[in-house]
Amino acid sequence: MAKRPDTLETALLAIELLRRVPRNHKVTASELHRQLQEAGIKRDLRTIQRQLDMLSEHFHLIRDDRSKPYGYQWPKQAAGLSIPNLNLQESLLLRLAEEHLRNLLPVHLMKSMEGFFSQARQNLGPWGPESLEREWPGKVRVVATSQPLMAPKIDPAVFEVVCDALYRNLWLRLDYKNAAGNLSTIKVMPLGLAQQGPRIYLVCRYEGYENERSLAIHRIQKAGASTLTFKRPKEFDLKRFDDDGRFGFGDGKQIRLTFRITKDIGLFLLESPLSADQSVKEVGGDYEISATVVETDMLEWWLRGFGDAVSKVRRSPIAVQR
Repeated sequence: MAKRPDTLETALLAIELLRRVPRNHKVTASELHRQLQEAGIKRDLRTIQRQLDMLSEHFHLIRDDRSKPYGYQWPKQAAGLSIPNLNLQESLLLRLAEEHLRNLLPVHLMKSMEGFFSQARQNLGPWGPESLEREWPGKVRVVATSQPLMAPKIDPAVFEVVCDALYRNLWLRLDYKNAAGNLSTIKVMPLGLAQQGPRIYLVCRYEGYENERSLAIHRIQKAGASTLTFKRPKEFDLKRFDDDGRFGFGDGKQIRLTFRITKDIGLFLLESPLSADQSVKEVGGDYEISATVVETDMLEWWLRGFGDAVSKVRRSPIAVQR
């Protein structure tokens, strides 16, 4: 295959850099170098630095050279560069994705998409064109099903290391403080991330163990990724882990739950059943509900939350089929 001329390679690199330089914060040559590598574009750091110096002169990028490493950004009101340009529908989709998937996508992917997210914010912001798409984010909202809580503080550096290790199947060494306040250093195999309300959990296996545990990300004091990779366990399935009630503080044990609930309170269970095999009987002013569920602490808290509206609670074990 014929090699593309150096001038074309240089032009394509310049376009990629201009597209990735943000408007609302500075980015260093090293950060752009990493973004390009993750996108499959291999250039040495010195080449990136020379290109940024040249682009700063010809495209009026702001270069903060007060200290090293230098930081680069577009002026606040600059049009910037994005190839191809996002339309309003694409901007809306990216804006919602950025808001709701930020903690569930690899950090390096979020960073590599910053140029697109920035353009989407600009297209839908107060300086963008009047449009129905611009109004949409103010018309929809995900609401809490329980008392809203503020998210615990997470060290961004820790979260980035954890996400990168999870993405690359690398062993992690963590300094972890449990709920009792005890600090320990552990080596874990990261298997999944889960967001439960405002909290984010790392599902992992401790070195030398075969069972999975959930660690609250905000309790990780320090994280370091090994250069050693691991083979992801074929038997582990994050969906099944969730279905077994592990995030509700259970161990996967299924029961047949039967209880009565007053009709005025329990109407919602006719609309949103506890399970596919739920049955309902009318008993005077109550509904008698019966359903197969996973026995968890969360289920117990849920039942107690109805107070005197719930009565005659029975839990029957279900035999495990072998």
